Amino acid sequence: MLGRAGRRFGLSPIPLYLLAGLCFGKGGLLPLSASEEFIGVGAQIGVILLLVMLGLEYSADELVDNLRTAAPAGFLDMSLNALPGALFAILLGWDIKAALVLAGITWVSSSGVIAKVLGDLGRLGNRETPMILSVLVIEDLAMAFYLPIATAVLAGAGMVGGLSALGVAVVTVVAVLVVAIRYGTQISRFMSVKDPEALLLSVFGLTLFVAGVAAELKVSDAVGAFLVGIALSGPVAHHATQILSPLRDLFAAVLFVFFGLSTDPADMPPVLLPALGLAVLTMLTKVATGYLAARRAGIALPGRLRAGLALTPRGEFSVVIAGLAVASGVEPSLAPLATAYVLITVVFGPILARLPDYTWFKTLVHRRLAAQRAAAKPVPSVE
Repeated sequence: MLGRAGRRFGLSPIPLYLLAGLCFGKGGLLPLSASEEFIGVGAQIGVILLLVMLGLEYSADELVDNLRTAAPAGFLDMSLNALPGALFAILLGWDIKAALVLAGITWVSSSGVIAKVLGDLGRLGNRETPMILSVLVIEDLAMAFYLPIATAVLAGAGMVGGLSALGVAVVTVVAVLVVAIRYGTQISRFMSVKDPEALLLSVFGLTLFVAGVAAELKVSDAVGAFLVGIALSGPVAHHATQILSPLRDLFAAVLFVFFGLSTDPADMPPVLLPALGLAVLTMLTKVATGYLAARRAGIALPGRLRAGLALTPRGEFSVVIAGLAVASGVEPSLAPLATAYVLITVVFGPILARLPDYTWFKTLVHRRLAAQRAAAKPVPSVE
């Protein structure tokens, strides 16, 4: 019902799932203590499915090409959006672990929400859209390196443990990319697309197995799932995407509800104002990221503004990162702050993305362009 209500009004259902969790969790309107362990496992599966589906969207070759072409935009994105989160945590008096987590929460945009918004607004064919997607791909790939570091640091391994986890992650990701580029077709041939049930069990089972092995190696189960998606290609990846999509939607909803269940609403009022301030600041930095990246790609002013405004929502990855912190017991105020922050950005982000379609906004942009052209005209000589 919540999912249908959100889509009916053109909103992402993510904030509604979070609110449902808040209502039925500890301190909510009607606390439910049943099946907490089951919902927790479902939330873990939700993270794994989100990541494997993300990997299925890109081939290894596409990932390498995007890394080469969009690396400067990705570095700009990290600088403008991760640093404010880390500095904000330090200003609140939190330790380095909380600062690392908040940096990740403010850094990564929601690929799912943004893709849906672009589709709803009919912008998939716009010139700025490939640049937006490139920034999102760089963020997704960066998570393959960020998550192992965050997991190690939160587990108390310290910076040395984090660096060793990064080394393992780098070796693992590079090895999987090499295998996927050279042998991806052969790997995919072992799975038949003719039997949907066998394909579902094969891909889902392989994903859970690799995610479990990755977790045992302290690399992060999410990274393992992402690498499985990258390794599969061709018809197998296409059919697996279609088959796994309903499962991903189901367990992703469980993930967001579970995060809401684990947050006490009574803890949110004290952090609501800081969350609002952080949301406003980092939505502005995302607009700057998209604007500057689009300008570097030679896109005109309207496209730059559309790109910047489209990148503002945060969502699934922010919740995943905050969930790691909650599980490790770092900074009690982090969970309610992250919940409020995601709610604000995921509600107002799609609204901001629609601004360039309004007539008054287009008029302002055209006036700005006319003023720029007038300023660029050479002054006629008196002679």
